[in-house]
Amino acid sequence: MLMKKLPFVPFLALALSAFGQQAPKTPPTLKGILLDQLRTTHNVKEWFVPVNVAIAGLTPEQANWKDKSGNHSVMELTTHLAFWNERSLIKFKGGEPSKFSGDNEESFRSTLTWDAAVQKLDQVLTDWEKAIEAADDAKLQKWYSTIAHISAHNAYHTGEIIYVRREQGSWNPANGVH
Repeated sequence: MLMKKLPFVPFLALALSAFGQQAPKTPPTLKGILLDQLRTTHNVKEWFVPVNVAIAGLTPEQANWKDKSGNHSVMELTTHLAFWNERSLIKFKGGEPSKFSGDNEESFRSTLTWDAAVQKLDQVLTDWEKAIEAADDAKLQKWYSTIAHISAHNAYHTGEIIYVRREQGSWNPANGVH
C-alpha cells in the first residue's frame, strides 16, 4: 500500500513548489471588502442579482403592483432602500438626517415617481461607494459593521423585489435566480 502512495509524492511536491513560486497576492483591505459588498448589492452582478438589475425594466404599474398577502410592492421596497441608505450616508458624512418618527412603515412610502425612485436609489448607492473610496482607515474601522449590515439589508430586500416580480410574472429568469 505504501508503494501505491509513493508515486503521488513527486506530484504533490511539484504542485507545492509551483504554488510557492507564485507572486503573493495583496491581502484584501477593509475598504476593498466594503466596496465589493456595496457594489455587488448595487450594480455588479456576481453571486447574486444586484438591485439595479432587480428593478430594471419595470413600468410604474408593475413597480406599484401588490399581491393580496400584504407584501410590499417593488416601489415600496425601492423607496425603503433609498430611505435607509440615505439616512445612514448622511450620518456617515457627519450630517444629521431629517426627523423620523421611528415607524419603519413610513420608510416604504414616497411621493416620488417610479423613475425618480430608481434614480434616487442608484444615486444614493453611488454616493455610498464614493464616500467609502474617500474615507480613511480610521473612519472605516468605526463604521465597518454598519456598512456591512447595509449591504446585507440591501441584498435581503433585493431578494424580496425578485420574489415580488416572480409572483407578478415580470421577472426574466435570464437575469438570475432561476
